[in-house]
Amino acid sequence: MLSLLSVASEAFPFVKTGGLGEVVGALPAALAREGIATTTMLPGYPKVMDALRDGTIVHSYDFLHGAPAHLLAGRAGALEVLVLDAPHLFTRPGNPYVAPDGNDWPDNAQRFAALGIAAADAARGAVTGFAPDIVHAHDWQAALAIALLHYSAGRRPGTVMTVHNLAFQGKFARDLLPSLGLPPHAFSHDGVEYYGDIGFLKAGLALADRITTVSPTYAAEIRSTEHGMGLDGVLRHRAGVLSGILNGIDTEIWDPATDAHLVAPYDARRLGRRATNRAALQARLGLDADAGALLVGVVSRLTWQKGMDLLPEALPALLAMGGQLALLGSGDFVLEEALAAAATANPGRIAVTIGYDETLAHQIQGGVDALLVPSRFEPCGLTQLCALRYGAVPVVARSGGLADTVIDANEMAMAAETGTGVVFAPGSVEALGFALERVAAMRRNTREWLQLQRRGMKTDVSWTRPAQQYAALFHALAAERIG
Repeated sequence: MLSLLSVASEAFPFVKTGGLGEVVGALPAALAREGIATTTMLPGYPKVMDALRDGTIVHSYDFLHGAPAHLLAGRAGALEVLVLDAPHLFTRPGNPYVAPDGNDWPDNAQRFAALGIAAADAARGAVTGFAPDIVHAHDWQAALAIALLHYSAGRRPGTVMTVHNLAFQGKFARDLLPSLGLPPHAFSHDGVEYYGDIGFLKAGLALADRITTVSPTYAAEIRSTEHGMGLDGVLRHRAGVLSGILNGIDTEIWDPATDAHLVAPYDARRLGRRATNRAALQARLGLDADAGALLVGVVSRLTWQKGMDLLPEALPALLAMGGQLALLGSGDFVLEEALAAAATANPGRIAVTIGYDETLAHQIQGGVDALLVPSRFEPCGLTQLCALRYGAVPVVARSGGLADTVIDANEMAMAAETGTGVVFAPGSVEALGFALERVAAMRRNTREWLQLQRRGMKTDVSWTRPAQQYAALFHALAAERIG
């Protein structure tokens, strides 16, 4: 069985700020069915340490970026884990990357360099009896492991760098180089140097044996100047080892037939039960008990990337057609304020919940007519996959993984019985308004609407196909390293 060390800064259900945590938490079980045994390396955040069972010290550091630290092996939930127990770096409140004052933790370079150092050491044999064939690094926080393995002497495992969101890159001052465990010659155009500083993600992209991102369209988009975030040149240069593999979702957690968060679980044959969930959602959020209104849901970070700045200006169009909005999310303070003000001004029609609530997220998916994802760029997106699974018709921008996962239900697609949602472009208030008008008109045709919902629910959004693609990549790389 192939052995994989997956290195990441978060994993559901312990720590999750977005799709990264979902993927890292769900992929190991799917890979196990493909003959790949995954050990997941995580920072020792309090929730990870609380979940760690039978933790055993398997490696120690007398001094790791400020104090002693240990690597612990054990299980956390369903995951086989190596946890970097370094309280001086990871025992902190709230968000794993951002301090309570809203700014990044000032020592993020050292925190995630420590994670990379521990991962590289484990991959090189520091943990007795553990010799991974592949190191799979997720996003910039894990990318230094790839650079350290590249510059190390002797045989090393194959390395794969996965980009979940190119916008987050980990750029730090060049004078940190000696403390990161890198040799002086690593600071070069072909190494970790990035516009005069050190780029963690850039290093991973430049030095990994293979690069993946989380959808085929995003893999193409990030090689363009428009979407490359300053790394498009590196990605064009390495296009031969770059591929896009769509994310999946955990279809046991996200299953409307068994979902304990719902008032009335249902499946594609019992779609009438969604009306009960709709009524319960309206009651919970203080929305009018209006069975005829187009009820639109949003579960999202409230950021420019997610297109959420379009929403306040598009709300008059939704309200004019008698629609309602149920929103759950947090992010930019200005957007939070604007959306909260819209809810105050339109009681019974707009409900805004700032923050994240797992139960409410499930109830929105199970109760709304349509789920809105107007992202300006979207590496993959998971909420639209959940929407398909739950019969909430996705209304998405034509971007990245949204374009790869939702088939626009235009006239020809409906005739061919292939449409699963509404896809719009460009990312403008006007285009979003037209998309909402389309979905409202489609909902008035009850027969076609039910067909649209059922086609979405039949879509395979599981990890089965993505895991097969990852497994093929890992096996090919391992064979290449042996050869």
